[in-house]
Amino acid sequence: MKTASIRQVRHDFNTVLDWIDGGEQVEISKRGKVVALLSPPPPVKRLRPRRRPDFAARLKMRDSGRVISMRVMDEILADSKGSY
Repeated sequence: MKTASIRQVRHDFNTVLDWIDGGEQVEISKRGKVVALLSPPPPVKRLRPRRRPDFAARLKMRDSGRVISMRVMDEILADSKGSY
């Protein structure tokens, strides 16, 4: 663990930041007493990609395998247009 004074942090922050970027914790001291502890952030856990539901399979189960053609869908949409 590295130690830096307030003066060093104020005047040479890039060096202190390089220490932290390198994975080290840095104690900040003022008049010989430790007043702060700077540390790098914890490693980020990679999330597993979520599985998306199989909507087509659900529709087949619900509608017994019937498939609505696009022509029928277009007619339904045309009939309902402006009726809200």
